[in-house]
Amino acid sequence: MWLDELPSDAVDPARPIPLHAQLGAMLRSRITDGSLPAGSLLPTEAELTEHFGVSRSVVRQALLALTGDGLVLRGRGRGSVVAPLGEHHRLVQRMSGLSSQIDRVATEVLSLAPERDTLAEATLGVRDVVALRRLRSADGAPIALIHTWLPASLALTADELTDASLHALLRRKQGIAIVTGRRQVRAVAASAALAESLQVPEGSPLLLLEGTSFDSAGTPVEVFRTWHRADKVVFDLDVVKGDVAVAPVVALAAAVPGSDLAARARALSRELAEFSERLE
Repeated sequence: MWLDELPSDAVDPARPIPLHAQLGAMLRSRITDGSLPAGSLLPTEAELTEHFGVSRSVVRQALLALTGDGLVLRGRGRGSVVAPLGEHHRLVQRMSGLSSQIDRVATEVLSLAPERDTLAEATLGVRDVVALRRLRSADGAPIALIHTWLPASLALTADELTDASLHALLRRKQGIAIVTGRRQVRAVAASAALAESLQVPEGSPLLLLEGTSFDSAGTPVEVFRTWHRADKVVFDLDVVKGDVAVAPVVALAAAVPGSDLAARARALSRELAEFSERLE
């Protein structure tokens, strides 16, 4: 059994951390790193008590904490098993956002106000910029915090952005279709502010997706940063084999908006976007 791989003195009463927290952290690590996949049966309370030399109450506290965090399922007569992670999958190469890719997403507008931001102003090519802060949740838990900078001339309101897709609203209200963009993904640690918003411990791993989106004319429409909980959101990528790839063409459309290649790429992007919408 994998329990034998853990040193029996790993739960140490000499450490300042409570014993149940030490045991819970050890089991949590095995679950979150994939060593214990969903459906795995955990050792019994008696086995954990004997292996680590702790009381039954310590073991119960640790398991109750894991159960409260949704990592473990407990039931009379079936023991404790690792719960499904409840992951939400996002195709990062698609222009559509979280609200259109994940079911039952709630969007709360935290703020929408004018803001001076030199980088956003330079990227968007306008002086008057508004900053939009949104929190996205799924299944009752926050999964992403989105900071978006937009031209103030779009005249959007917080009410119409609540539980709504920004891209769909722009298409419906302004006739603006987001068809190309640049994207970057990096791993970051949650700051105190991010941890509070996303309800994770400070320093927890987050997936940061940031970039700029362009309309069919190659005009930049938004600059954004989205922090995703790494324990809730998985980034998926579609890969193809061949000499022709859509992504480099789309990137060229953004990089060289005045070229014939850019025009062809934008037309291709529009066709792909329309085709994708028909499939959804």
